[in-house]
Amino acid sequence: MLLPTRLGVRPVFCIIAVAAFFSSSVFADAQGGLPSETPPAFKTHTESFDYVKREEMIPMHDGVKLKTFILIPKGASKAPILLTRTPYNASERVLRFNSAHLASVVPQMDDTAVAAGYIIVFQDVRGKYGSEGDYVMTRPLKGPLNSTDNDHATDTYDTIDWLIKNVPESNGRVGTIGGSYEGYTTVMSTVRAHPALKVAVPFAPMVDGWMGDDWFHNGAFRQDGSLQYVYDQEATRKNELTWWTDARDTYEVFLRAGSAGALAKARGVDEMGYWRELVAHTAYDSFWQGQAVDKLLAKDPPKVPMLIVSGLFDQEDIYGGPALYQALAGSDPRGERVHLVLGPWNHGQGRREGRGIGPIIFEGDTATWFRRTIMQPFLDYYLKDGPKPDTPRVLVYETGADKWHRYDGWPRACASGCAATSRPLYLLADGKLGFEPPAPSKARPAGSKEQYDEFVSDPAKPVPYRLQPTLDTGAPDSTWGEWLVDDQRFAASRTDVLVYRTDPLREPVRVAGQPWAHLSASTSGSDSDWVVKVVDVWPDEVPEHPKLGGYQQLLSADILRGRYREDPANPHAIQPGKVLAYTVRLPNVSHTFLPGHRIMVQIQSTWFPLYDRNPQKYIPNIMFAKPEDFTKATQRIWHTPASASSIEFPMVGP
Repeated sequence: MLLPTRLGVRPVFCIIAVAAFFSSSVFADAQGGLPSETPPAFKTHTESFDYVKREEMIPMHDGVKLKTFILIPKGASKAPILLTRTPYNASERVLRFNSAHLASVVPQMDDTAVAAGYIIVFQDVRGKYGSEGDYVMTRPLKGPLNSTDNDHATDTYDTIDWLIKNVPESNGRVGTIGGSYEGYTTVMSTVRAHPALKVAVPFAPMVDGWMGDDWFHNGAFRQDGSLQYVYDQEATRKNELTWWTDARDTYEVFLRAGSAGALAKARGVDEMGYWRELVAHTAYDSFWQGQAVDKLLAKDPPKVPMLIVSGLFDQEDIYGGPALYQALAGSDPRGERVHLVLGPWNHGQGRREGRGIGPIIFEGDTATWFRRTIMQPFLDYYLKDGPKPDTPRVLVYETGADKWHRYDGWPRACASGCAATSRPLYLLADGKLGFEPPAPSKARPAGSKEQYDEFVSDPAKPVPYRLQPTLDTGAPDSTWGEWLVDDQRFAASRTDVLVYRTDPLREPVRVAGQPWAHLSASTSGSDSDWVVKVVDVWPDEVPEHPKLGGYQQLLSADILRGRYREDPANPHAIQPGKVLAYTVRLPNVSHTFLPGHRIMVQIQSTWFPLYDRNPQKYIPNIMFAKPEDFTKATQRIWHTPASASSIEFPMVGP
């Protein structure tokens, strides 16, 4: 069904009132917590519950009502409220298990709050599931991209206002919490915030969909996952239609389709409003800049205390949390209000169990420790006058060494008693990687093969982003959450992937912050993607973990679409054969390369089907590339004194 591409246009299906559904008989009685027509036997059964559930349709200022579930611990008095606003079905979010115990019913991220006696509230966002109104993906704030008088900030304000007036068991204080899209709504709650909103905890918030969160990374479209998500979210109000596939391997699905646009058309996604926005705004234009949360909040920083929680291995929203922290940290010079936590987690893992990802194991359950030791005291302080917590300004887990560290800032920071420096690790001849720059050599004439490494990038045979089959994110046996620590040996063996590595390390090398790749590169095409991967190569034998022998653990990686090399908002064709400088921002790292390990860098030009294929010749919109547009290209990485390539590492030493 066609959805609006701009706010203020309501499709017919969004304004049809379903009288039976919204009948007051299905909602909980405000006093007893049960529907007024509940059979007596059922009422007797629920007396054993340790909570009361209320279902409400909370009115917004424009008359639209939002479906809301309120879970109140029995006997609660003067309890704080923890609110999550979701597009993922509030009814299911408050029924993790069908249980008489509140701790079993709510999502794991709320486990400590339940133990602390909080009132838990989940609400369907406007236009989804039980809520009225029209749905717009990541609805922008009121302004140029939203001509209505409604956004997530106003809806949260109206909701909080209703809650503190109509939930007598509360103490009048509210906190917001949630991850991913719910992290986005949590951040939006702090804009023009209600006075009763005292604290916000966004997990992995969606912040900038072009720079490095869900939709694009530096201009390259994240097609595998994005098409499915748009379809699932926008086809129906209740996600009754879900993405289907005719092959187990999404690599084959996307390769046969030819382009993201062709597959979208074949599946009906091209009729959906947000897809039309994506294909119309492939550059970093006003559409993306105007709703980049970090940029918007930097102009008018919220006053609500915020604990921003992100994962170092987040496969979906790895950019947002650190970017939001950097945008807001300047407004809180003493570090009393804005805090950042970077855990060793994939997307959402900070809200669940955090003992490891795939074969990589951490020291204990890092996520549960964080929620109990850091998050809950933070919430209690602002919401129920708990003791003042010792909340670090920045708390980051160091993988490799398996330690937590407190920092005064991020990404350029260091704990007390150490020195932080930025040091380049150079890509050298013969596949070497070292801290000394390439030396001049009179024996190498200009343009000789000794001055560069090259490979042929063939879009017909793109490098997979993980070992095939690449499974749909919704497949029952999908390990989608593990690929950011995948073994990269499958890629290192390909002829279209360049590999550089150090000798086995004699001393530990600790890095903490944001790495940058500085490539001197040329291509025979007029457009090109550059993928840079930093890898920790384990020793050939690891007696305590035999499966990790020789494991090439992905640590930090990202992609840059070459047409945006100079200006993300204005793409330009690349001059074939010319050596140009490309700067690739890589995701944050906090890691120690241990003695006996090697540091490896891999360079390639396809990362498929996670990212769409670049035709390697300039066309106006890659989303609609035709089969004849795709061409092979010879790619060169240069390593001369005048044209050096390196990874700029944020090093930490004693």
